[in-house]
Amino acid sequence: MTIQQEQQPPRTAEGGRTGGCSARALLQAMRPAQWTKNGFVFPALVFGHKLSDLTAVLESAAAFGVFCLLSSSVYLINDVADAEKDRQHPTKRTRPIACGRLSCGAAVAAAVVLAAFSVGVSFLLAPMFAGMAIIYLVLNLAYSFGLKHVVIVDVLCISMFFVLRAAAGAAAIHVEISHWLLICTVLIALFIALSKRRHELVLLSDNASNHRGSLGEYSPYLLDQMIAVVTASTLMAYVLYTVDDRTIGEFHSDHLVYTVPFVLFGIFRYLYLVHQKGEGGNPDRIVVSDKQFLINMVLWAVVVGLVIYLH
Repeated sequence: MTIQQEQQPPRTAEGGRTGGCSARALLQAMRPAQWTKNGFVFPALVFGHKLSDLTAVLESAAAFGVFCLLSSSVYLINDVADAEKDRQHPTKRTRPIACGRLSCGAAVAAAVVLAAFSVGVSFLLAPMFAGMAIIYLVLNLAYSFGLKHVVIVDVLCISMFFVLRAAAGAAAIHVEISHWLLICTVLIALFIALSKRRHELVLLSDNASNHRGSLGEYSPYLLDQMIAVVTASTLMAYVLYTVDDRTIGEFHSDHLVYTVPFVLFGIFRYLYLVHQKGEGGNPDRIVVSDKQFLINMVLWAVVVGLVIYLH
């Protein structure tokens, strides 16, 4: 063996080198494809009648950026903590940290820098926004190091991440968010989280509990029952929001109810992709890759915009 060979880091079973650090591997580990979840900071901008306010638009964009960096810092820490288990997962084993293309030390260092920078920027926007950003970070860390293994609590935590994004988006532009929108956010997030758990359970089968303790407490039947409850509740909450007197008074229109068919199709389409196509493990990919779902979402946004801003 030559000296040059001795200096090369060992390879993992997947062929990647351990102990490495490259910009490409770091960016992949930050999971930019999942930044779409942080789009939940924008509803306050739209429903708060601030879309024509350039300052509010810029503040919302900054809030989006802060949550992208915060979520990426959590992804890095989570992947470091789960590196061994991810190597046993059929898809997660290709992640940069699990396959050895990014060292744990480099990932932790990057996570600390991203978290510190994003929290610092959050205080420049608004103290309330900064508080929610910090709560989001702390709750995510608690989830990564324990709560994700507790049945039911794990999916409730995921829903709280989305609620914090929505509430923080409102705090960043100093508007009050509707309690109906918060309720809808909770239910939609639960719907997504439960669908993801079902996908993981079916994908991993008998090995599910070894990958995550809480998966051993679920069953496809139980998750289907919970998804059914959340699905009906989500649709009902959205319908009630559209016909609520406060909503009609705020938008000076009762036409928001005409967006209900788009919500109904979106829910049914998502269920179809989860049950018939075996998807649901990556909600972000569904949003950007399924044409019917994407077109429906765009049409919903257009109609909502017309109802709110052209009355």
